[in-house]
Amino acid sequence: MKSTKQLHQSIINACKNNDAKAQMQLYDLYCEAMLTVANRYVKDTFIAEDIMQEAFIKAFKNMKMYKEEVAFGAWLKRIVINQSIDWLKKKKLEFVAINEETTKITADDNWEVETVISYQEIINCIQKLKDKYSVVLTLFLLEGYDHGEISEILGISESTSRTHLLRGKKKVQEQLKAVYNV
Repeated sequence: MKSTKQLHQSIINACKNNDAKAQMQLYDLYCEAMLTVANRYVKDTFIAEDIMQEAFIKAFKNMKMYKEEVAFGAWLKRIVINQSIDWLKKKKLEFVAINEETTKITADDNWEVETVISYQEIINCIQKLKDKYSVVLTLFLLEGYDHGEISEILGISESTSRTHLLRGKKKVQEQLKAVYNV
C-alpha cells in the first residue's frame, strides 16, 4: 500500500513523462487550492480560473524543471502567484513609486485584531483595497514573502513595499473599525 506522499510522487513522475491521466489527477489534487491563491490576487473568480489553468499548463510544460527541492504544492503555488502578478501587470497596474527621501517608515509590529473577526473577513477587507496595497498585503501576510522578495516580484523598491504594507494595514484596520468598532 502506497502512502499519500508516494502516491503524489508517482503522479508527479508520470506527469514528467507527459501522462495525461496523471496530469488530470494532479490537477484534481491542487486545483481548488490554486484557485483560492489566484483569487486572492485578481479578485475575480473567472479570471482566477483562467490564471489557474494557465499556471497548470505552464507547470506541466516545465515539469522536468521541478527538482523536488520544495513540495510540489509550493512550487505550483509560486507559478500561480507569478501568473496572477503577470496578469495584474498586463492590466497596466502601476505601483506608485514612493519618494524614498521624503517618506518616513515607522515600524508597526503590534498589529492585532480582535478574535471576533474571522480570517475571511480580513481577506475580504484586503480585497477591497487598491491593488497596490492588496497585492503587497497578500504577498507579505498570506504568502510569507519578505520585502526583498516583494520588491523583486513587483519591480518596486523595498521602501515602497514597506510603505504599501503599512498603508494597506492601516486601511484594513479602518475598515474593521468602521464595521466592528474595534
